[in-house]
Amino acid sequence: MADFINFYFIPGLLLGSIYALGAIGITMTFVILRFANFAHGESMTLGVYFAWSLVQITGWHPLVVMPIAMILTVLYALSIDRLFYKPLRNAPVVMLVVASFGLMLMTRSVIQFFWGVQLKSVLPGIQKPILVMDYLRISPKHMMIMASALVLMFAVHYLLTYTKIGKAMRAMSDSPELAKLTGIDTEKVVVATWVVGAALACAAGVFLAIDTHVETRMGFKLLLPMFAAAILGGVGRPYGALVGGLIIGLAEEISSYPFIGTEPLLNPGYKAGVAFAIMIGILIWRPSGLFKGKVF
Repeated sequence: MADFINFYFIPGLLLGSIYALGAIGITMTFVILRFANFAHGESMTLGVYFAWSLVQITGWHPLVVMPIAMILTVLYALSIDRLFYKPLRNAPVVMLVVASFGLMLMTRSVIQFFWGVQLKSVLPGIQKPILVMDYLRISPKHMMIMASALVLMFAVHYLLTYTKIGKAMRAMSDSPELAKLTGIDTEKVVVATWVVGAALACAAGVFLAIDTHVETRMGFKLLLPMFAAAILGGVGRPYGALVGGLIIGLAEEISSYPFIGTEPLLNPGYKAGVAFAIMIGILIWRPSGLFKGKVF
């Protein structure tokens, strides 16, 4: 049981938190702007490299420089919306999807040009885990990541529940047409969606970099699980994205636990297939997701 908790359950919660933060931007963009933003993963990667550069310049901890990296990522997201997405807002959805594919490739090329393709680290050395109650082994960096993720999740809850712009975002996600009729400034909602999505994507990327390493395809590798989390929770449901992310993360990690014998139930190399299988299953049996999101 101790091995299950230490090496599967806790890493699953950690990975699920990262997926959840990234999936919020995907689900809100999908329901408000009506297209799947495949460049979202590259926004995450760019935010990580901003954070890595700031760590190299200042020598500070990644969590300290993360707010600055989030601001830079938000500026990037607002810029690409103004230059590429806004002119296509009334165009067919397929044009926006193709544009997001192009931006994904362009952003990755820019990252590789300026930062190279070598693996990098935002935290030097290996941290020794803390022993809790004689059998729980928790890494200090995992504690920091989970605490920071909880703070951001609470901030999202507060924004959506108690602020005017958050209520406008929820109204527009439920019905954009009705939101316009009630006088909601939809352009401000679009800007707020990019701000929230880009900031959380950057945070999720930084958390992943703290736990593993920095590389140019990290955001792309997380794109499928994040889409799976958004679909599982229900498109347009931020709380659903949070729950979906946790479920996907736990499912990926627990799937390799040796429930029968000593061999993993599923080879760890096929973890991404777990997210894909869950996404396909939910699209077939419950397209609206767990929280009854939008079905287009």
